[in-house]
Amino acid sequence: MANSKLTAIFSLLLLLLTADSTLLPEFAEIKQQRKRDEPYVGVNLGTDVSNFLSPTDLVAFLQLQKITHVRLYDANGDILRALASTKIRVIISVPNNQLLGIGSSNATAAAWIRRNVAAYYPKTVITAVAVGDEVLTTIPSSSPVLMPAIESLYSALVTARLHTRIKISTPHAASLVLDPFPPSQAFFNQSLAPILSPLLQFLSRTQSPLMMNLYPYYVFMQNKGVVPLDNSLFKPLAPSKEMVDPNTLLHYTSVFDAMIDAVYFAMKNLNFTDIVVLVTETGWPSKGDSKEPYATTDNADTYNSNLIKHVFDRSGTPLHPELTSSVYIYELFNEDLRSPPVSEANWGLFYGNSTPVYLLHVSGTGTFLANDTTNQTFCVAEDDVDSKTLQAALDWACGPGRANCSEIQPGETCYQPNNVMNHASYAFNNYYQKEGRAAGSCDFKGAATITTTDPSHGSCIYPGSKQVSNNTTERVNSTVPSGASTLRYTSTQTSALDHGLCVFLSFTFSLLFCSFIC
Repeated sequence: MANSKLTAIFSLLLLLLTADSTLLPEFAEIKQQRKRDEPYVGVNLGTDVSNFLSPTDLVAFLQLQKITHVRLYDANGDILRALASTKIRVIISVPNNQLLGIGSSNATAAAWIRRNVAAYYPKTVITAVAVGDEVLTTIPSSSPVLMPAIESLYSALVTARLHTRIKISTPHAASLVLDPFPPSQAFFNQSLAPILSPLLQFLSRTQSPLMMNLYPYYVFMQNKGVVPLDNSLFKPLAPSKEMVDPNTLLHYTSVFDAMIDAVYFAMKNLNFTDIVVLVTETGWPSKGDSKEPYATTDNADTYNSNLIKHVFDRSGTPLHPELTSSVYIYELFNEDLRSPPVSEANWGLFYGNSTPVYLLHVSGTGTFLANDTTNQTFCVAEDDVDSKTLQAALDWACGPGRANCSEIQPGETCYQPNNVMNHASYAFNNYYQKEGRAAGSCDFKGAATITTTDPSHGSCIYPGSKQVSNNTTERVNSTVPSGASTLRYTSTQTSALDHGLCVFLSFTFSLLFCSFIC
C-alpha cells in the first residue's frame, strides 16, 4: 500500500515537471531558446531634466546604484564615451525623425553605424539598436520606411562584423496587440500585417527580441472596475480574483504577465514561436493630476519594487515559466521639462538631483537600486507581517544579533507604544545601523523593510537619525519570545562567568535563529 502511494506521488510529480512541454507543444521552439544570461532590469534615460547630470556624474551614479543596463533615446556621444570601460550595457536608439534618411539610403545607414556604434564599441558595450519608437502606432506615416531602415542598419553591422554581437529591433506600444485578454485570443492589428510579418521574419532570422513598451498602469486606468489595482501592482490575489484564460486555463496574477503572454500568442497567430519579448519600457507614475488619482508614490514604489523582484526571481509567465523577460524601467529620472499632464513628468525613480522620489523595497534582490543617495535610511518592521514572526525576529535581533534594545525596556524612551511592531522596528533599525546598513542586514526573513522616513517620535530617537539623543545608556540585551510587554534585559556590567555564558547563549541562539537575516 505504501509503495503504491509512493508510486502515485512520484507519477504526479513527474507529470507536473513535464507539464510545460506537453500542455502547449506549439511553443516548443521558444522553450528551447532559453537565455544564456540571467534576466536583468535596466533603466531608460530620458534627458528632459533641468540641470541633467554631466555624463561623468551620470555614469558614477549608475555605478553607485549598481545599474548594469541602460537605454538611450538617441546615441548621445558624450554619454557613450563616459560609459566606456564600465561594462554597463546600453541600447542606443535611432530617433523617429532620422528614420526617413536612414530608410532611404544605405550610405546614410552605414554612416550612422560608423558614427554611433563602431566609434565606441567594444569599449562601450552597445548591445542593441532600437530603430525608432512606437512607429507603427504613433507615426504610421513613417511605417513604410521602418523595415528598410532596419535592414540597412543591419547590413551596415554585417559590414562592420558586429551583427552577431549587436541586435536590431524596434519598440512597439502595447496597443499593437488587439483583444489582449484572454491572452490566448490576442492578435496583432491586421492592417499592420504587411509590415509586421517581414519584421518578425527579420527578428527570427537574426535571433533578435521583439521590443515592447508595456504599461499595466494604462491598462488599469482604462479598465477601472474590471482590472483590480492589486493585479496591476503584482500584489498577491485570492484565487477567486485571479484572471483565468478560459482557453488555456492558465491563471494570471499580474497584468504584466498577461500582457507579455498576449504578445507571445499574437506572434503565434502569425506562426512565429522562436522570438523572445524584451520589455523596453514599463513603470508607474508617482504623481498625477485630479484625473490620475492612482499615480502615487506608494503605487509607483509597489509596482517597480515588485517588478524588480519578479524579474530577479525568474518567475517567467504562466505561458512561459521557464523564460523571464528582461525589462527597462521607465525611467531613471523625473523629466520635469515634459509637457502636461502632470504624470508625464513623474515617472522617474529619482529627481534630477539624484535624490530618490521614493525608496524601492528591493530587499533580497542584491544591491541593484538599493543605495539611498540621501545617505539616511532606516530599517523598520513590515506592516503586513504577523506578530509571531515579528516577535521571533525581534528576539533574534536583541539576542544573538546583539542589537542595543535598551530603549524599548519598560519605562525607557522608546517603550511606548508598547507593541511588537514598534519594538521590532527599533530593534531591526538598531541592528541595521550597527551593521553599517550593509546589504542584507534589513531583511529578517522578509519581516523588515528599508525606508527613508525617520521613524523617530517624541523623545524616542532611532539610531541613524539626524536628531540628537541625550540618552547614552549602553546595554547588551536579550529577549524572551512571550510578547513585547515581557522583554527582559541584562546590564553590560557582568562578571567574566556571566560574559562567557552570554557568548555561549548567543552562539546557541544564532544556530536557532540565523535564518531571520539570511
